[in-house]
Amino acid sequence: MFPLILVYVVLTIVRPQEYITSLIGLPVLPVVLVLAFAAWVASGARRLHAPQFFILLAFFGVLMVSEVANGWLGGVKDQLGKFGPVVLTFFMIATACTTQRRILVLMAVMVMCATVLAMHGIGQARSGIGWTGIPLGEDGRIQYVGIFNDPNDLGMLFVSVFPMACLLLKRAGFVGKLFWLGCILTLLYGVRLTNSRGAMLGVLIVIGAYVWYRRGMLVAGVLGAAGLAVMKMLSSRMQELDAGEESASGRVDAWYEGLQMFKSHPLFGVGPGNFTEYNPLTAHNSFVLVLAETGFVGYVLWLALIGYTFWMVAAVLRLKPDAATEPARFAAWDIERPMALTLLLSLCGMFACAFFLSRSYMIVLYVVLAIATGFFVGARERIGGLPAFSMHESGMRWIPAAIGSIAGLFVLVNILLRTAG
Repeated sequence: MFPLILVYVVLTIVRPQEYITSLIGLPVLPVVLVLAFAAWVASGARRLHAPQFFILLAFFGVLMVSEVANGWLGGVKDQLGKFGPVVLTFFMIATACTTQRRILVLMAVMVMCATVLAMHGIGQARSGIGWTGIPLGEDGRIQYVGIFNDPNDLGMLFVSVFPMACLLLKRAGFVGKLFWLGCILTLLYGVRLTNSRGAMLGVLIVIGAYVWYRRGMLVAGVLGAAGLAVMKMLSSRMQELDAGEESASGRVDAWYEGLQMFKSHPLFGVGPGNFTEYNPLTAHNSFVLVLAETGFVGYVLWLALIGYTFWMVAAVLRLKPDAATEPARFAAWDIERPMALTLLLSLCGMFACAFFLSRSYMIVLYVVLAIATGFFVGARERIGGLPAFSMHESGMRWIPAAIGSIAGLFVLVNILLRTAG
């Protein structure tokens, strides 16, 4: 089962079936997914001890209900084909990858796959075309095939695996450290070549969050300001980071239109994929996109899915048993802590990018969420003393959280519109 999951992840990221002539047109990805799911069912590895499993299924249901509510009964079948594989992947990874060893192997595979895409971008930047046959973008930004044909998507992938590569570097021997250091430098150069402002901010947030955890908020703030200044020197697009700049202004307008869609369709939204039916430009914000397309019901569930995952990895970091009175438990926690911090940083970087991108349904996002969920399920068994999260006890808190965040979005958009004006 686990090897098939790894193969599926490789095919999802590297996507050779989309540029190798002998594989084009063959249902390689669906076949591997079916085989992996069949092996998962046969293995009995179905410990659904986290609220994310129920929440994701409920969100999947809301996507289909939203389609029907907006007059398209065929949308049920459409969502089964589009989001169904994401749900299966989440369930398989979150239940199969609960041990440190499996999580580290999956992280290593993801880092190496992302490095391959970064190397493709480096070659593309030098020669004008990559080995996939995909040329450099007209604006000089690198791109890949399939779900990574947008430079911003590439940047989000690189940011998401960057903390994972750092963990692997820390744990490796001398030769391994050289290898993972090479991957890290390649990924960071790949972020530079995407020229994605969201990805650059994501890297800054990952580093800033790590410094905050180790040295405190003041040091993180000072270094963050310095890092932002350096990024503005390295990227012309970062120099245009202003609400009045044309690209940024278009995004703010899209956020505004998304909020208007929510106001006109508050319960189930305008339907998945229908944002551009109401506005020529996509939302460029994953939170606004979910709110506009699935309404308040879908937004609460999506926010809860994310919120519980952040809460879980943060709970591991906050636990810190007493080394004097509980030496065995402290030793177990000390082993789990670096991975918890890594996953927290990956989540921070990924959702920093997602705030500026419409990637609410992208599979890579759910793979990282699944890894964090599986890690917590396993860590709770290995350490003991970690809370047992459940919708019954804490599910209602996401309703006021959703209301508060929606109000925050309205305030932010109004401020940005006034600034741009």
